[in-house]
Amino acid sequence: MLKIKNLLFASLFFVPQFFFAQYTDVINSNRPGETMSAYAVGKSVIQGEIGVYGIKEKHDLLGYDATGFGTDLSVRYGAFLEQLEFILDVQYQMENFDTPYTTYKKNNFRQTVLGAKYLIYDPYKNYKKEANIYSYKANHSFQWRELIPAVSVFAGANFVGADNPYYFSPESAISPKVALVTQNLFGGGRWVFVTNIIADYIGTDYPSYGYVLTLTHGFNDKWSGFVENQGYKSDFYSDAIVRGGAAYLLSPNMQVDASISTNFKNTPSILYGGVGLSWRYDGWYKEKQIANKNKDKAKKNSDNKENIDYQEKERKRKAKYE
Repeated sequence: MLKIKNLLFASLFFVPQFFFAQYTDVINSNRPGETMSAYAVGKSVIQGEIGVYGIKEKHDLLGYDATGFGTDLSVRYGAFLEQLEFILDVQYQMENFDTPYTTYKKNNFRQTVLGAKYLIYDPYKNYKKEANIYSYKANHSFQWRELIPAVSVFAGANFVGADNPYYFSPESAISPKVALVTQNLFGGGRWVFVTNIIADYIGTDYPSYGYVLTLTHGFNDKWSGFVENQGYKSDFYSDAIVRGGAAYLLSPNMQVDASISTNFKNTPSILYGGVGLSWRYDGWYKEKQIANKNKDKAKKNSDNKENIDYQEKERKRKAKYE
């Protein structure tokens, strides 16, 4: 989510950086929500987002109780273009089920998705807000531009192994997944609203369609919090979930987070709680920036030298006739 596993958490506080590049001064993490942010991590930047969570389920009609835990990992890498990001999303879950008649276990990959996200529109590209030195109100009033969202598209594939208890078929399968991502920045970037519209398991017997809405607020340059609503519907399973949590910026390249999720039905009722860590390596990006600056500086010095040499030649030429 700026999928808080859409979130922009830490980067909310340095929003002006978005106006010039995908790369931000502080880490741009999708954790701990489920939304995917519109912006990429930046060309040549690699980022990992990992978490662990506990599960508690109860199904009144089927008469079972379940407890367990899981882990999820996202690896994001910016390549080729500033607007392009490749994403690997993996989730593994283990549960113990108790019924009036038996006890059994279920464990496997709940999700394995590989795909790419591309920013197709950025309302702040080539835009720089000019400060009004005469008016505090003008500098802090609502800006109509904030209503225009950044827009990205995601396309990828689900990979499911044979006999996976979290999948509706015992056969292994590969199926497409696509998403439309929008993101608005409000209040100078202190508030971020992200939407994901998702079509999943396309072409299978049970395609799934869903949405995720995430609102994030930056309290200061370290702390941020979010609330989220997620819904999905298919003939196999449908649900609506609310989620909330917070993130704390340990350093420009590291963030920790915690969240809790629940739903409002009893077939089954669910309660998830988890913590996570996001970390990025931007050394390659910084090395390239330094190399580009040195190259530009060398070129400028070379141009100045050529100008000086030319002027000196012109003076010598004129001296012959004096």
